[in-house]
Amino acid sequence: MKKEAEANAEADKAAKESIEKVNQGDTLVFTTEKQLKEYGDKLPEDKKAAIEDAKEALKKAVEAKDIAGIDSTMEALNKAWEAASQDLYNAQQQAEAANGESADAGNAGGTDASSEADNVEDVDFEEVK
Repeated sequence: MKKEAEANAEADKAAKESIEKVNQGDTLVFTTEKQLKEYGDKLPEDKKAAIEDAKEALKKAVEAKDIAGIDSTMEALNKAWEAASQDLYNAQQQAEAANGESADAGNAGGTDASSEADNVEDVDFEEVK
């Protein structure tokens, strides 16, 4: 039995790696679908289309259990998300800058916001389990 286990060790290792790769691809498809529901309306259409195309290609590779296909489509999907994430980040920075400017304009005649933030008081608390 020990010799048989040693003889099949290589095949078992390959099968394990294959199963893990399929699971990684499946998880990435699920996560992508979830993120598209959450952030889809904030993504530019071209970036969203690239993500959806890569997700569908990955889904097909996972269903076919094509390890090489899973690797390449996972990489393509990650690159599509990187590009979209950069756009989301830039849009968020612009929105924060616009909000910061309007807050400064609204605060021009009043008190300084930083002086209000300096009035910090320590309080006792109790952690409830």
